[in-house]
Formats: sequence, C-alpha cells, structure tokens
Amino acid sequence: MAEKKKKPKPTAKTSAAGKKAPAKTRVDKKPVFPGTTQGFYIVGIGASAGGLEAFEAVFRNMPETPCMAFVLVPHLDPTHISILPQLVQKCTKMHVVQVEDGSKVLPNTVYIVPPNKDLAILHGTLQLIEPTGSRAVRLPINYFFRSLAQDQREKAICIVLSGMGMDGTLGLRAIKEEHGMAMVQTPETAKYDSMPRSAIETKLADYVLPPEKMGEYLIEYAKRGTSKISPKDFPKDGAVPDAMQKIYILLRSQTGHDFSLYKPNTVWRRIQRRMDVHQLDHISKYVRYLQGNPQEVEILYKEILIGVTRFFRDPEAFQILAEKLLLGYLRDLPDNHSVRVWVPGCSSGEEAYSVAMIMSECMETLDQYFNVQIFATDIDADAIATARVGIYPESITADVNADRLRRFFLKEDSTYRVKKNVREMLVFAPHDILKDPPFTKLDLVCCRNLLIYLESVLQKKLLSLFHYSLKPKGILFLGSSENIGGFADLFSASDRKWKMFTRKDSARGAQTIMGFSPLRHRQKRSLRFISGKAAKPAFGSWLRAF
Repeated sequence: MAEKKKKPKPTAKTSAAGKKAPAKTRVDKKPVFPGTTQGFYIVGIGASAGGLEAFEAVFRNMPETPCMAFVLVPHLDPTHISILPQLVQKCTKMHVVQVEDGSKVLPNTVYIVPPNKDLAILHGTLQLIEPTGSRAVRLPINYFFRSLAQDQREKAICIVLSGMGMDGTLGLRAIKEEHGMAMVQTPETAKYDSMPRSAIETKLADYVLPPEKMGEYLIEYAKRGTSKISPKDFPKDGAVPDAMQKIYILLRSQTGHDFSLYKPNTVWRRIQRRMDVHQLDHISKYVRYLQGNPQEVEILYKEILIGVTRFFRDPEAFQILAEKLLLGYLRDLPDNHSVRVWVPGCSSGEEAYSVAMIMSECMETLDQYFNVQIFATDIDADAIATARVGIYPESITADVNADRLRRFFLKEDSTYRVKKNVREMLVFAPHDILKDPPFTKLDLVCCRNLLIYLESVLQKKLLSLFHYSLKPKGILFLGSSENIGGFADLFSASDRKWKMFTRKDSARGAQTIMGFSPLRHRQKRSLRFISGKAAKPAFGSWLRAF
C-alpha cells in the first residue's frame, strides 16, 4: 500500500491553502532612541564649586525617560568617598550609578565619575583613567568633554554648570568642533560663575539657561535631531540649493567673506545645527530668520570658522618636522639669517606658537641664532585678537609638557602667558587666504586642516599659491588628512604619514594664481608693520613689506 504523502505545514510564506501569505510585520521590541550609531545622545555635565545645587536643579526638571544618557563630571575631593550618586538619585527616577571601569553607556541612566579618576569614553564605553600630574592642574571636565566629542561627534552634548576656574571651556570647544551641542548655566544663577562665564566667552554656547530650564530644551533638541530633513534641503551631486545660496549671500554681505566654495556639507552641518537650536524645520525658514536677525548671521559665521586647534596637535608630527626637516634645513644657514614662516588659518594661535617653540628649540640644538619671522593669519578677527594676547587656560598642560611650560610660558593665576621672546617671533593679523595677496620668500608654510574644508578647485589654487610663496626647497606642512593631489610636479614628499613636502622648481608654479599676478602682488606690497601692529592698507587688505 502506497504511503500517503504528508501535507507540508503552513509557513509564514505559504498559507494552508497553498497560497503565498503576506509576510508578517516585524516588531522590534527594543526602544528607538534619538542618536546615530549609539542610538541616543550622551550628555556630559561638568561642575565644580556650587555644582550640587545645579545638578539637583537640572534633574528635578528632567523627564523620567528622556531617552539620553548623562555623565556627571564634578570636581571631587580625592580623599573622600562621594555621596553624590545618592544625592542625585533623590532628584530623579532615572537609574543613577557611580561609573565602573568598562561601563557600557545606556539611555535613561545617570553616570557619576568616582573621586580621583579621570574619565574617557570609547565606542560608548566608559573608561576610568588614573590621573597624572598634580591635583592643582587636573581639568577632568575638559578631559571628558574632549573624549566625548571624539567618540560621539554630533551626538555629543556638553553642559557647563557652576564652578570656579575655566575647566570645561576647551572641552566645550571640542564638542562644537565635532558639531555637537553646548549648554551653559546663566552666570546669574550660578553660585560660582567663573566656569560659566569662561564658557560663554567662547561665543559657542548654543543655550545659556538656568539649570531648571535645561531639561526642557534638551528634550526639544533631541526631538529635532530625530526629525527627517527634506532631501531637497541637502546639497547633492555638487548642486547647492537656492536657500543655501541665499545664506552665502547673507554671510558675504555682513562679514565680507565668501563661503560658497567651502565644501557644502561642511557648511550644511553648521546650518542644520543652528536650525535644530532654533527649532526650525526647513532651511527656507532659517533664511528668513537670518534676514531678520543679523546677530544670527554672526553666530553662523563663527560656527563655520570653528577651528580644530591646540598646542602641538599630533606631537609626533612636530617632532618629525624638527628632527627630519628643520634641523637639516637650518643647519647650512648663516647666523642672523631671516627665516620666514606663514601659518594661514591660525585660529586662536596655538599652532603658530607651537611652530615658534619648535624654531626656538632648533636654534638651541644648532647653537645658532636666526631672525625668525612667523606670520600667523586668519579671517576671524576675534581669534586673531585672542592669539595676539597669548594667554591660555591651565588646560594647555594636557598638550604642552612641563619643560616647554617652564621655558616658553609664564604662570599667571589659572592661566599661562606666552613669554616675550616667543611672542616677538610672531605677527598676527586678519587675512583672507582666498582673496588677499600671499606672503612670499617663505622657508615654511604650516597650513594644517584648512584644505579639507574647501572644494577641490580652491585646494588646487592654494597649493599653487604655496608653491609660489615658498623658497626653493621650502617646506609645506599640511594636516594629516590632506595631500597635494595632482601636484607631484610642485612638491616632493618628505614625510608621507604626516604630510610634509618640499618645494620643487616648476614652471606651473609661476603661473597666475588666485586671480592675481605675481607682479601685481609686488606692486601692492606697501604695508609696513610697526611694533608688530599693522596699519590698514588703502586697497583693503594687508601684507608684510619686503
């Protein structure tokens, strides 16, 4: 007897009648939080003296499930057990814990750093670091904010609350450099207002609020971060929307600077961040807001110009610059020879002063003296004003070693001032590299992380300009993410990893560049510097007299 065939059991794809059944809708039981790869925002909150009251005010007015994580970095006495977790727990229904090494950050949780530990974050995991140096120079808030910025980028948020000193200021700048968001407590509501005022002086804070208002604005900001921007708002395939063109016009009209040849995505991310802050859902609305608020035009301008800078950024690169290139270049020069350096896009001066210190160390190693002239320029007049003063917060101790602090800086209260012998090597002045005449007869051009923000057409023009400006065998020092592209006939690679190049002789380098001829450059060099200060030239720009 033939065995009966068994009927196949119905599956998700086939019904009992043999017909194809509609696929079941997949239900994801995990909650979806605003954010990127991490899935939610991570908020770093720093406070010092008076911070407990500010912490309590923040969390009393925070929803039970804000769908973000909070990491509290207070200044704690390293010799006492902290009861801060218990005190904060009384103010919120969120889970409050003291950080343990390797803790994975979860939403709707408050993490508090334990005493006598620095805190960093890597791929959303908290790492406790044994502090180095004396307690007096520890700046744990800056340390964590910087780490948070590098790890979470645009999904990082920082809050600076009550406290004495300047801790948190450089960390806030790092957050903004990575397109994150920054809040600061209103100084009037802070028990100690030094930290909030220092943060506000950067002009980079998105919100300045009393602590009890911060929860409300955080939630609104997070909602904006999850909203979908219309695809037509985004620059695609090289096309720039009309609304962005209008923004370029408004910026140029008010500031005198044209950003239309900056990479559109770079500008767009800044625009989108400002739209989030103002809770605007379309770029056309932001254009109208800019038209009615000149102050917002200035804020957007500052945001676009935020520079990623610090002393001796990439220390290995500066070591190679000195040992592999400069010592050999300088060794054959006679004493008192003029050595000329240009640092375009110098921002607030840290990189230019780093070059000056390297030059000083090279002269000491060679036991020779050179007349070093470093021309440091930027289109941001406020940044130039900061650089001229040459005063920096204690947090530079993270980037400048103890020997250089002793040799090149004077300690003044909670700041460091660049010594006169270093300061006299430099001339700082506003200058737009895209339209103002360049310097010439240069031994070194240090232009790091400027080209990456520009369209390729401008990158090519600037590389031709640098070739024209440098002496034969002069050195070009670019950022680690930059390169010379198709200009191998103008420069030879001296160090490929750290993007250092030596000028070649080339007929192409003598061509007209940036819209002006070399002859016209020489004809316009009438500006003279007196005591390091520049008089304003009649043609609306400035240039070092030769």
